[in-house]
Order: sequence, then structure tokens, then C-alpha cells
Amino acid sequence: MMPTSKIKHMNLYQILLSIALLAILACESPNTPEVNSVVKAVKETTIKPAHTLSLAQANRLSALPLECLQTEFPNKLGQVVAETSELKNPKELHPAFYGCFDWHSAVHGHWSLVYLLKKYPNLKERESIIKKLKENLTAENIEKEVVYFAPKHNSSYERTYGWAWLLKLAAELHTWDDPIAKELENNLAPLTELIAQKYIDFLPKLVYPIRVGEHSNTAFGLSFAYDYAEIVGDSNLKTSIIKRAKDYYTNDQGCPLNWEPSGYDFLSPCFEEIDLMRRVLPSAEFKTWLADFLPQLMDTDFTLKEGKVSDREDGKLVHLDGLNFSRAWVIYGLVNQYPEYKHLTKIADKHVAHSLPNLVGDSYEGGHWLGSFAIYALQQQLNEK
Repeated sequence: MMPTSKIKHMNLYQILLSIALLAILACESPNTPEVNSVVKAVKETTIKPAHTLSLAQANRLSALPLECLQTEFPNKLGQVVAETSELKNPKELHPAFYGCFDWHSAVHGHWSLVYLLKKYPNLKERESIIKKLKENLTAENIEKEVVYFAPKHNSSYERTYGWAWLLKLAAELHTWDDPIAKELENNLAPLTELIAQKYIDFLPKLVYPIRVGEHSNTAFGLSFAYDYAEIVGDSNLKTSIIKRAKDYYTNDQGCPLNWEPSGYDFLSPCFEEIDLMRRVLPSAEFKTWLADFLPQLMDTDFTLKEGKVSDREDGKLVHLDGLNFSRAWVIYGLVNQYPEYKHLTKIADKHVAHSLPNLVGDSYEGGHWLGSFAIYALQQQLNEK
């Protein structure tokens, strides 16, 4: 664990970047010489205060997704099996997204690498990263991913958490001005279009929103999908999301923030709702809505206790580190759009800082996904799209 004295002297950027790197590296077996050497390097690296990662840090950040994209086991398939012919290895079932423990983590592992490549075109492992992205995101592999959703018992697979990350990956590719991105975006398109249509088909059937702190949270699932729809100009998807978001949440008042977190939360039901409604409501409407929904946020003395993990080897309990990151990205996004809430930034900073010592030497249980959460929190803190 990193010494407390060092943590106290790290600025926010050091904390955020170290979290992302150390969480990402944890996807590999935590006691390997390779991981130990890089963790040691992170502890000894001084990151200058800046509004961006250095190239050296970006090189290290790419280590885990580069490794785990094509690491097939351990694997949590989460599948419904209709007959024995469907009992196949992960790579056969999901030739594009079979690594990083589960489907959705594989998807946002791809997103992490695309984001880093887009932001740092001179990454040391650029060619190796591109090679693996091309190997995974082929037209043939994506077609097999599409086919997986065809049977009735798989039509709701990864709804809506994995769907949201898939559209985030598609949006990242769409905004990357590089021929490689265009190739990968075109290959991914059949699955992207399928998922977008699944949202449009599903939302009218979902009478009530799902207000939990895990994968099926409706507000989170709609937030990334909204960003995708806005970026690519998918008016049908965007209109559908706006309508259902208003149907679900417009009349919400007094969100019971004191009920949070539940034991396995990696998302905050109250905060995820804010993250969605700030996107879909006009400014005046949103301010009125938020004043009714969580009026205490206007109090400059408002505090919020961080989620605490009691057992670092329990994959479900480690979710609470994700809660700290996701609360932080919601707050950063809110402050970027509405500066009058700037006083909340210190809460986001504390949430991020709290998870740093817990992530050093983390097990595979958190490592396969927490890196992406840390990267997205950093992206929001820096007000990047």
C-alpha cells in the first residue's frame, strides 16, 4: 500500500492517474514480476500538475487493456443456455469481446484503448494495440456478436449496462479522426445499430425505471446512449431517451441519498439520475428539477461520505470503489455544466482520493473494470468529451 505521507502530497491529478493505472494493471495476476515492476514505477513516478496525462503515463495506462482484451479466462459468461450446442468457450461465443472477465468489461477495455490511442497517437505500444483491436473488431467477429443476440433468450443480454458501454465505444471511434477508427467503426456498425435499435424497442416497454446501484440502472444506461445519439446524430434514439427520461424522472423529489450506498453499489441511483437529467433538460428546467430532487446540493457545507470496501478479495464488495469513481464523474460533469455547484468538487476529489490506497495491489475482481471507471472520472474532471 502506498504510504500515507505520499498520498497527502499527491495532487488530484496524481491520485486520478495512479488509480487508473494501478487498477488497470491489476487485471493481470497481481504478483507477476511485470505488474510488480510497473506498480513500483508508479509509486516512484512524480506526475506534474497538468490537465492531461503525460505520454509516459499514457503508455503505462494502456498496459492492462492491452493484456486482458485477449485473456479468455477467468470469465463470467452470464448466458442462458437453451441447448448443449450453446455450451462453448467465451472466445467462440464472443469473438470480439471475450477478454477482461466479462462481456461489458471487454467492451469498455476496448473503449479505454481507443480513448488512449485517440488522445496519444504516439503511444509506445500503438502498433500492438492497433493489432489487437483489429484482430478483435473484425467484421466477421462483430457479425458473430450480432448473431448471439438473435435467440429470444439472449435478446436482452447485457441490457442496458453493456449496451451503454458498446455505444460509448462506438462514439469514441466516431470522434477519432484516424483511418483506423473509420475501419473499426464500420466493422462495429452492425452491432452498434442493433444496440441502438434495442434501446428504441425496449424503452417503451419499460414502464418503471430501474433504480439500483448496479448494472441494470436505467439512468446510467441512458446517459451514455444519449451521448452516442447526440454525437452521431441519431435523432430517433435521442428522442426516445429524452421522452423516457422525462417520463421516468421529471416528478422525482427528495431523492433518499441517505439510503445510499447499498452493499454492492458501483453506481449511485440518485447521482446517476442527475447525470441523465442534466443532459436532457433545458437549463432552467434542470435547475428547478434539481432543487426539488436534491436541494441539499446547493449547501456549500454539504458533505457525502465515501463508499468503503471491507474486503479487498470480494468482487462484489469492491464495487464500492467504483461507486466513488462514478459519484465523482457525475459531480465533475455537473460542475462543468453548472459552475454554481463548484463547491461539490471537493467531494468528488475526496471520493477519488479515498479509493487510491484500496486499489494498490487489488485483485482481478476489481482490476478488470475499475481502470475504465477511473479514466472516465478523469475525462469528466478535465471536461473532455
